[in-house]
Amino acid sequence: MSSTGDGWNGTLNGQPLPATDYWFTVDYYEIKPDGTIVPKQFKAHFSLKR
Repeated sequence: MSSTGDGWNGTLNGQPLPATDYWFTVDYYEIKPDGTIVPKQFKAHFSLKR
């Protein structure tokens, strides 16, 4: 991925991925101002079109 904002080119390890729907999950922690740590999860999907 380029740091100039060109975005992702639809490849993985140099090979083009199929044009289809992809679903993903990101697990992370939010640290509240009082120091408590709260586990969070973000789920989404995207369609790769060629």
